[in-house]
Amino acid sequence: MTSIRAVTTALLAPLLLAAPPLAAQAARQDAPARTVPSIRSNRPTPAPDPRPLPATASLFDGYVRAGKMPGIVGLFGFGRMPAITVAAGRIADDGAVAGPDSLWRIYSMTKPITGMAAMLLVEEGRIALDDPVSKYIPAFAKMRVLTSPDTSLASVPATRPITIRHLMTHTAGLSYSIVARGPLLREYERLGLLPLAINPAAEAKMRLVRPKSLAEFADRVATVPLVAQPGTKWSYSIGLDVLGRVIEVASGMPFERFLQTRFFTPLGMNSTFFSVPAAQAGRLATNYTFVGDDRVPLDPGATSIFRQAPAFPYGGAGLVSSARDYDRFLAMLANGGALDGTRVMKPETVRLGMSNLLPAGVFFETDGVKQGYGAGGFAYIVDQPGGLAKGAYGWSGAAGTLGWVDPARQARGTVMVNYIPGQRYPLAKEVGAALRQDVATALR
Repeated sequence: MTSIRAVTTALLAPLLLAAPPLAAQAARQDAPARTVPSIRSNRPTPAPDPRPLPATASLFDGYVRAGKMPGIVGLFGFGRMPAITVAAGRIADDGAVAGPDSLWRIYSMTKPITGMAAMLLVEEGRIALDDPVSKYIPAFAKMRVLTSPDTSLASVPATRPITIRHLMTHTAGLSYSIVARGPLLREYERLGLLPLAINPAAEAKMRLVRPKSLAEFADRVATVPLVAQPGTKWSYSIGLDVLGRVIEVASGMPFERFLQTRFFTPLGMNSTFFSVPAAQAGRLATNYTFVGDDRVPLDPGATSIFRQAPAFPYGGAGLVSSARDYDRFLAMLANGGALDGTRVMKPETVRLGMSNLLPAGVFFETDGVKQGYGAGGFAYIVDQPGGLAKGAYGWSGAAGTLGWVDPARQARGTVMVNYIPGQRYPLAKEVGAALRQDVATALR
C-alpha cells in the first residue's frame, strides 16, 4: 500500500520543484543536527500525523478548539493533481460538519470572478481595457473630483475619463461605504450605494434607499464626486460593482446570467449563488461577529439574508460559494483558462487578467510592499517576503475567506470561514506558514 508520506510528496512535488531554496532551507532548519547525540526516553515516539497536510490541519483544529470559529475548510491544489481538502469543525456552533461543499459568504472574493468575466469581453473584442466607461454607461461622461474627500463635497471637473481598467483595479476614484468618511459616506448612504448584504435586519434599512437594479445603481454612482482623479491612486471601491453593469451592457444579457453561462455552468460550479436556493440552505454556514471576546451569530444560515434575492447582483461582494467551487475557478486560472477538458478563456486572456493592470506609477501596497493589481485581485510584481511569489493573483473576503493562485509554485489555495471582521485573526499568514511547514515535512 502506498504510504501517506509518498502520496503527500507526490502532490507537493510541483511546489517543491518550483521553490527549492525555500523548501530546502525550511527542511534544514527543522532537521536535527547530526553532531548532537540523541537522548533516550522511555516515552514512546508519537506516531506521525497521517493527514496529507498535517501542519495546516493542526492549525485548523486549533482555531476550532480555541473557539475562534466553529469551522473552517481549505482546498489546496499543487500542479495538476486533485486538490487536497483540509477541514475542521462545523458550519455553525449547532450546524452540520464543515466540508468542501459547505456554503460560505465569499463577499469580495466575488471581485476576481467579475474581473475575469470582463476579461472574457476583452478577449472577444466587445470592450477594451482603456475604453471610457461612459461608452457603456453615459452617466459617467462628466465626472467631478473632491477637493477635500474627508471633509467636504466641494469638487472640480475630472481631468480624464474613468476607464474599464480603472474599474477593474480600484483606480477610478470611486469609494466604498466601508472606507468613505464624513460627507462622502453620508452621500453614499443617502443614495443607497451599499452593494452588500449583512443580515435581514440591516437589509430592511438598506432596501429603503438602495437602487432596485444594476442600471439604476450605476447611474447613481456617476452622480457622486470621486476621491481622486481617475488613474492616479489605488482606492478600494465599488468599481467592480459598476463593472457588472458594463458587462451587462456589453454582453447584452443580465450580469448574473453572464456569470452563470460563461463561468458557473461550464466549470461545474454548481454551488455558487447570489441567493441560496431553499433546497441548499442546510449547507449555508452562519456568519459571526464579535462582541468583545465573545463570538456571536450575525447572520444565521437558517435565516440568512443570502437566502433572499438581492436588489441586484453585487459584482463586488454578492456571491456565496463552496471551497470546491472556488477551487474550480482558481484551477481554471492555474490551467490557463481550461478545466476538465472545457476551455472558458484563452491562456493569453488569463495571463493578462492576472498581470499588473494598474496605470503607470500607481501601486497596491500590502505589508508595506508595492505590488500590482489585476482583474479584480492583487497581482504581485515582486515576491512577498514569507508569502506568495511574483506573479501570484487572488483576493480575500470581508468574512475571512481567502483565495489565491501562485503560478511560480504551481499552487493555489481556497480557505473558507465566516466571521466579521475577517482580519480579526492573521489567518492568511498562519495558513502560509503551515503550508510551508508541510512542504518541509514532505521533504524529510
